[in-house]
Amino acid sequence: MDAKICGIKDSKTLKYIINHNHPPKFIGFITNYPESKRYIDYESLQKLIDLDKKKTNFVSVLVNPTEEILEKIKDLNFDYYQLYDVGPEKTKIIKEKYKVKIITALTIENKNDIEKYKKFESISEIILFDSKGYEKSIGFNHQLLNNVSTKVNKMLAGNIQYDDKLDKYSKMTDIIDISGSLETSGEKDISKIKIFLENISKIKNEN
Repeated sequence: MDAKICGIKDSKTLKYIINHNHPPKFIGFITNYPESKRYIDYESLQKLIDLDKKKTNFVSVLVNPTEEILEKIKDLNFDYYQLYDVGPEKTKIIKEKYKVKIITALTIENKNDIEKYKKFESISEIILFDSKGYEKSIGFNHQLLNNVSTKVNKMLAGNIQYDDKLDKYSKMTDIIDISGSLETSGEKDISKIKIFLENISKIKNEN
């Protein structure tokens, strides 16, 4: 099981994560959603991610992006675009135009929301099953993922705690996506990140 740490906005935390002995496979940056406290403006983002990513993949988190923002970020150091509120046709256009890998983010409340993955599985490299709360870390019934084809590369978010027994997720998802529970007073906490990455590493070694 791999990990994604989302909502990074400062250089010290980013360098700590990249240089960790067990770095996550993905690091996410909130690119066009100012309503989030983890949003980072274009100029700051450009400087922040202009470095050697080493073993990680950088993810631009985008909510229904305009052509203007897509053009603006097209040369930045991103490997994936994580798209919220984007239909299959627009997803395909973005993928082909910008030659980028796609994480389709679906917000889940019930079984019907889960079923939407079928429209994207042939387009997106990864399907993220998230809660309805965006950055608010609201939970949903993770057991609903049992209805998803094992062929789908699954990412799971939604009120997962950094010190949870994470092995309980290893049969339902390929990637854990975590953000809010790694924070103290609204800022990323390196001591919590350390515990989380070590927990993920233990699960990988056991499997």
